[in-house]
Amino acid sequence: MDISGAAALVTGAASGLGAATATHLAAAGATVYGLDLGKSIAEAVPSAGIALIEADVTTELPVRAALARIADDGQELRVAVSCAGIAPSARILSRRGPHDLDLFESVLRVNLLGTFNVMRLAAEAMAGNEPDEHGQRGVIVNTASIAAFEAQIGQIAYAASKAGVAGMTVTAARDLAQYGIRVVTVAPGIVDTPMMAGFSDEIRAGLAAGVPFPRRLATPAEFARLVAMIVEHDYLNGETIRMDGALRMTAR
Repeated sequence: MDISGAAALVTGAASGLGAATATHLAAAGATVYGLDLGKSIAEAVPSAGIALIEADVTTELPVRAALARIADDGQELRVAVSCAGIAPSARILSRRGPHDLDLFESVLRVNLLGTFNVMRLAAEAMAGNEPDEHGQRGVIVNTASIAAFEAQIGQIAYAASKAGVAGMTVTAARDLAQYGIRVVTVAPGIVDTPMMAGFSDEIRAGLAAGVPFPRRLATPAEFARLVAMIVEHDYLNGETIRMDGALRMTAR
């Protein structure tokens, strides 16, 4: 799938993985539409080639409105990347009592339901595209985490949500094969996003030391380059790709 000339939808595009991905795709010649919450967009640094649109990925109408704008602009959606997510920490049982049920539901709603919502609506839009010379109409890239496979203490809600994203991958690829739409998931390790900025240098160094090689945190730009490679590599489909420097998370 050619990135240049394609319209791309990126969620969580105001910061972190989403911002890096939107910037990379725009630099590669895509027309990028970035979705995020209004507060995040207000704090974002404007970037050329990216239209930031306020939308909550967990609800249908704002996402449909964003897709309608793409069509109204005369664009065909070819790429959809879901990066929106949250990662609060809480144990199943602590001194404060059992895990808050509303918090668990909220994490699943944003990370799993939000990803599914964008995927289903993006697929509907892509299905109407003219296929390219290989029969492709679109590519969907979702974001899981290595926490889907070996999460740490306090990550029960995050792990469940990201395991769900990884678990959807093969079925989604099979469901959408008849429309010429590929589905691939990326499972990053520890990435140096704005969320990490709140940690001390000592904690960051400790996290980096746990990565076999390269012994550092991943960068959002590396995630973005992997997304672009997935889009351009036509035979990648139905796969969850770990981007973690061979890191396998310990309990703590």
